[in-house]
Amino acid sequence: MRSWKLWIGLLISAVFISIALQGLDLGKFWQTLRSANYWWLVPGVGIYGVVVWVRTWRWHAMLTHIKPIPTHRLFPVVVIGYMGNNVYPARAGEVLRSYVLRRKEGVPMSASLATVVLERLFDGLVMLLFVFATLPFAPLPPDYRWLVIGFSILFGVALLIFMLLAAQPTRMSQLYTLAVDMFIPTAIRPRVHGLFDRFIVGLQSLRSPRELAVIFLTSTVIWLGETLKYWFVMHAFDFNVSFPVLMLMTAVVNLFTTIPSTPGYVGTFDAPGIAVLTQFGVAQAIATGYTLVLHVALWLPITVLGAIYMLHESIGWRDMERAAQIKEHPEEVPIPETPDAERDDVAPGVLP
Repeated sequence: MRSWKLWIGLLISAVFISIALQGLDLGKFWQTLRSANYWWLVPGVGIYGVVVWVRTWRWHAMLTHIKPIPTHRLFPVVVIGYMGNNVYPARAGEVLRSYVLRRKEGVPMSASLATVVLERLFDGLVMLLFVFATLPFAPLPPDYRWLVIGFSILFGVALLIFMLLAAQPTRMSQLYTLAVDMFIPTAIRPRVHGLFDRFIVGLQSLRSPRELAVIFLTSTVIWLGETLKYWFVMHAFDFNVSFPVLMLMTAVVNLFTTIPSTPGYVGTFDAPGIAVLTQFGVAQAIATGYTLVLHVALWLPITVLGAIYMLHESIGWRDMERAAQIKEHPEEVPIPETPDAERDDVAPGVLP
């Protein structure tokens, strides 16, 4: 099954790459790369490090209901997860993050995965906010309006479902138990029955208006910080667009990276980024060079740092394989025991 997913991802990436490179003047493209001032990447990478730390603090706040864990202890776990997304297909890094947290801190995977899903939900909502907030200054390219409409419906429905789960956990648990008894084979029912309750624990932040506001504001700060990296990298190239245009680019490329592709979002990041910039008058060669360098600047530092943390935490590629298997077959893959936590497994179908 995983090989099919990989081939589908490769096909989708190939389509997006062909769209991105259509009509590109390679001579002008190489000249753009040669003439860029790469010193501007230094502050860009620096601000991205701050963004990842703020992301870690947000996760710390969401995990408090499950187990209070200091931000500095969570930071390596978050970085390892992002590295996993960059080198493994189907966002397996999200499961790897929960897997490492399970092994290191004894936090049930289904509960921590609920917080990861919640993170992605709020990230998507902020991306949509960026699109709507920048409309007066940076109109959305017509070809992408379907994307905004589709994701507005998707994230809106997901938020309502999660808030319902958090508000009425007892009733939802009864429905879940009924569904498990009707559709899940008897042999694995004992392992599946308790997953819902542990998953619900990860949604407790939705029950507090104050915590909701904190998560939303933190998510907004995170994505403004990431847009600031786009702004720093822009100064390495011979073009200039307004900050709202970069906010729109941030939103569009990150919405597109939810589409299945190769590890590292090859193509699904690049094609829409180039399209947004050319929509606002940036030459294709410059837009392509900028987007490629930006993509590498986002991918490489966090991947290298994640590999370093993997070695430090004694996590091997076999653990990444196991995390990928958990995502695909959650009921079949055993998870190593930890002395301070009960056995747990991943809740099936909780990742978008």
